[in-house]
Parts: sequence; C-alpha cells; structure tokens
Amino acid sequence: MFSVAVCVRAEREREQERQTDRHLKHWTNSSSFDLQHSLTMAKRDFSEISDTCSWESPDYEPWFPVSEKSNPLTRDIDKASPNHIVRLLAACDAQMFQTDTGTIYQRLFSDSVVRTMLEVARTVEQILRDPEDSLIVLSGCGTSGRLAFLIASRFNRSLRDRQQTTVYSYIIAGGDRALLTSQEASEDDPKLGILTLEKLCEGKRHVLFIGISCGLSAPFVAGQLDFCLKHPDIYTPVLVGFNPVTQAREETMPGYSLTFREVVQRMEEQRGQRAFIINPAVGPEAISGSSRMKGGSATKILLESVLAAAHTAAFTNTHVTRRVLLDMMRGYERVYSVTYSHSDQIATLLQTAGLSLQCGGRVCYLSWGSLGLVGLIDASECIPTFGADYEDIRGFTSGGYQDMDNIEGDLTSLGSQFCVAHEDFVSLVLPTLSDRDTVLLLYTCHDDVGEVEKMAHRVREKTSNLHSLYHGLEGDSAADSIALLCSSVLNITWPSSSTVHMQWELSSKLVLNAVSTGSHVLKGKIYRNHMVDLQVTNSKLYHRAIHILQKLSDVSLTQCEEALLKAIYNVEQLPEDITSAGVTTHTLTASRRKRVVPLALVCLLIGCSLSEAESRLESHPVVRDAVEACLTSSQHLTSSPGDQTSTNQ
Repeated sequence: MFSVAVCVRAEREREQERQTDRHLKHWTNSSSFDLQHSLTMAKRDFSEISDTCSWESPDYEPWFPVSEKSNPLTRDIDKASPNHIVRLLAACDAQMFQTDTGTIYQRLFSDSVVRTMLEVARTVEQILRDPEDSLIVLSGCGTSGRLAFLIASRFNRSLRDRQQTTVYSYIIAGGDRALLTSQEASEDDPKLGILTLEKLCEGKRHVLFIGISCGLSAPFVAGQLDFCLKHPDIYTPVLVGFNPVTQAREETMPGYSLTFREVVQRMEEQRGQRAFIINPAVGPEAISGSSRMKGGSATKILLESVLAAAHTAAFTNTHVTRRVLLDMMRGYERVYSVTYSHSDQIATLLQTAGLSLQCGGRVCYLSWGSLGLVGLIDASECIPTFGADYEDIRGFTSGGYQDMDNIEGDLTSLGSQFCVAHEDFVSLVLPTLSDRDTVLLLYTCHDDVGEVEKMAHRVREKTSNLHSLYHGLEGDSAADSIALLCSSVLNITWPSSSTVHMQWELSSKLVLNAVSTGSHVLKGKIYRNHMVDLQVTNSKLYHRAIHILQKLSDVSLTQCEEALLKAIYNVEQLPEDITSAGVTTHTLTASRRKRVVPLALVCLLIGCSLSEAESRLESHPVVRDAVEACLTSSQHLTSSPGDQTSTNQ
C-alpha cells in the first residue's frame, strides 16, 4: 500500500510541476515591460493550482504574522528542478507588486503607503536643503542592517558627486563585522541600539531615524524607535516593515519594559508629522521567514524611491510629488520584469552553484563597483539562513574596504572571512580553485571591462566553471570578449536612466538570491519551504525554529520546544537547569551547535531518540530524504512525510 501511495503522489507532484512551469513560462520569459499584465496573467493562471493570494485569508496560518507564514506557492520547492525553482521565486517576488485585494492588508502601491512615503520624502528634502547639524540614519539588524549600509553609502556618494554635504549614516546590530558575518545576538539588545544611536547622533539638532525591521520584531531597532519618541525635539522616527502593526512582536524585550508592539502603538499615536510607519504586506517569503529575499528587496525599493525622489526635488528646485515617487517605484517593477525574463539563464547559474555545493565545492562572486556590496551581502546571509560555512558562498569586491567605505574601515585583521578584496581571492582562493567550484563575475558597462577580462583569464586558467552577470545599456557590446571565456552568460540590457545603478543592484540581488537560495535547496538545506538548517542565534530565530517544527510535525509548541532544547544541549532528557534557563542562554549554546533544527525535526516526525536522529542524518544529509527513509522502513506507517505535514500547509 505504501509503495502505491508514494508512486501516485510522486506522479501527482510531477504533473503539478509541469503545470506550474507551463503557467509561469509565458509570463516570466516575456521581455515585455507591462508587468501589471504579467501579474494579472500570473494570478489567473495560478488559480488552477493555488491561489497566489490565499495567504491573505484570515484562516491561512492565522497564528503567524505575514513575514513568518509559509508561501502556498512553494510548499514543495525542495523537490523542484532548477528551472522550476526560479519560476517559483519569480511568482513569489511578483506578489510584491500586486495591487490591493480587498483584504486587511495594505500593499506596496496602496494610497496609505504611498502617502506616508511622500511625507517622509518631503522630510528628507527639507534636510537636503538645510543639512547643517542634521543627519539621516538608517538602522537595522542582519539583512536590514546591510541594506541600511548599502543605501546610506549609495546616497552619500550621490551627494559627494554633487559636491554637497553628506547627511546619511547607518547602524547595523553587531557593528561592521555584521556586514559580513552573522552577529545576530546583538539584535536582542534594545539598550545597545539606543547607546549606538545616541553616540552616532551626538551634537545633531535634527535626526531623521529610519528603523528597518521586516517582521516588526527586532528589539535593537525597537529600543531606538522608543528613544526617538522620547526626544521629539531632535528625532523623527520612521519604521519600515512588512507586517501589520497588530502583528508586531508582543514578547517583552530583554532588559526592557516594553514590547515591540507597544512601541509601534506609541508611534501610531503620533503618526503624521512626528512619527511615520511604512508597512505594506508583500506576502510570505518563498522560504518561510527568509526576509533577506522579498523583505530585503521591498526595503530597497521603498527607501530608494523615497530618497531618490527627495534628491530629485532638492537639486532641481522642485518639490516631491506623488507622480515622481510612483515613477520611481514603477521603475523597480520593470527591474523585476526584465530580470526574470532571463529565467533560463538564472536557472543555469542556480544549477551550477548547486552542483558545486553538493560536491563540497565553493561558489565565489567576483564583483566590481556597487555590485560588489550586493555580492558581499548575499554571500554573508547564507551563513545564518542555511547553516552554511562562510567558504561555501563568498563575495569579493574589486576595491575591498576602500570601495565599501564602511565606518570601521578595514576588517581583514578579524579573520579570513573578512578578506573581501579581489587580491584576497587571488591569494586565498585562486590557488586551490578547481572545476567543482563555481565563479560568477558581476559587472556593468560602467566598470573597467579590461580589468574584468584580466581576472576572467586568471580564473579560466584554474577552472572552466566560470560564468558572468553583466548589466549594459542599449547598444553596447563591451562584454563580448569576456563572454567567450565563460561557460554561461547572463547579459541584461537596460535603457539609460538616472537611477540605473540602483536598478542594476536590485536586479543583481534578485539573481543572487535565486542562485544562493536555489543552490541550498538542491543541497538539501530546505524541508518543503522551510529553512530547517537555520542557526538559532537569537530570540527571533529561537521562536522561528519552534514554529517551524510545529508546522512540520503537527505537535504542540511545548513538545517542539522540548525537542529543540534536547538538540541544542545534546541530551535525551531535559534537566531542570535547562528548562528554567532563559532564551539568551539557549541561543548562546545553540550558536556552538550545528543542525539542531533538523535533529529536532527528525525526532518529532519519526518519534526516535536524538542519537538515532543523528545517525539518520549522517546517512541521509538531505533532511527530507532522512525522514522519508525512516518512514519507508517503519512498518506501522503507510504515508509519507508529505501527507503527514500537508495538514499544516
């Protein structure tokens, strides 16, 4: 009976994949700039297999905020082919741009969202016109902090190019080392956030503070927002996130008397001139909770649209208008459409990177110009998201720290994972490079193509597994000679515009997110559409891990937390000193352990001991394979884990 059920289900899943591919292909492979038409077609086509907006139903995983829900489109992404993975990611990213659907959720282009963005842009414009003793601070944790750095750096360069006073700065929880490595324990410290903000803004008379927390959950940022509310004579706080305010975290912050939700409620009371909240819903992530993807992209779209509109007004002696702001945002819509019109080439990169990771090889991004930061950010996020080693996917930028222009300067003395220049690649990686490694060149027509070609020749001497992502303007052919050296080429052509550099960055982010996520899917780091090998290094990830276990096992949260603690402490029974300890103690111990969530999941699904789960994972490194192998050998079970977990989706 079991074998028949497996065969029937496998054929059903294959047919679903074929059907999804057919529905997606005609709109993701279109080069048309009419994205709204593509979105309409996508929604209609998906209705045959799954409603793309079903996550908006109040009955769909009601106990999770939007940013932590599982996306119904990707529930079997862990079994998808490379081409299918890219198409599923495209479908999920399309949800960012969908219009209002009449539910409780406001969207990216909702009037209330655009109106608030307009008000913030006008505040930025005022600072640009009178920058003396003023500062615009962007702050966040993890991906949000890295994007704060990227955006602040981008707009300071724009001001320097105009010979204007720079007014932007950034804060990332954990300091500059968090730009490249996981420092997520700092996210839980609201007082540290306040102290960092106070120090940075000392002596300023007007500070526009933009706190980014995709899930409205980071205590580090909440503390800063609360501090701003207490000092309205100097600080104007802006919160950017992608959950409704009613879904902000209710857990009391460590060493603080408030919850994130209480801080947000205080901001709502002063909403308007003294506090702003920009929080459209962009839909669940393709990989549940992985806000480095849509959350990061939407952050970039929102903030760069606001800041670019303000710069345009301030330096053309005009004023920020709704039309200018919407034009900026529509430009990013076109970026999405143009990028995913190259789905087949993206799938080729994804498959190549996946094969490298599967055979113990490395993936290296060699980038030039502003794309260097995009490559560094994507590589750094793989460590906490997938439990990856820092050498699995690495980024290197042509100018190293000189081009990065980060506050703390050169960090190479902290260890090899902080070596990010091309010279570091040549000395640390190139000598041992082989065909099992994947190297991806990222550059644009504004970079020194001769320098790119020289590096391509050096890499080519070691491996044929060389690929390129090139952004050019209409009519240029600068990349032709480099293309001859590469196994695959992704050339994207753009019309010239004042914001083309930022569009190149977003396009590269979409491609690299697909490559790094998809390659880890192929490596077996995903179970259904959940990142089950995440590092449990702070309270957000601790609670996320418990909820992932609950969704996949369909047992109580208490049982899931017990299984997680057993895996963290490597014990079969939990003594009182563990059960009575706080989350901070648990996450500190978990930071020194690997694969704690997969271990706990196997224990829960199979009902086995921790030692047996470890044995199963050693023989089947792919979590889904380990579970299915156990269930197949278990005589009393006649269904697969796909059936066992489907009630949770």
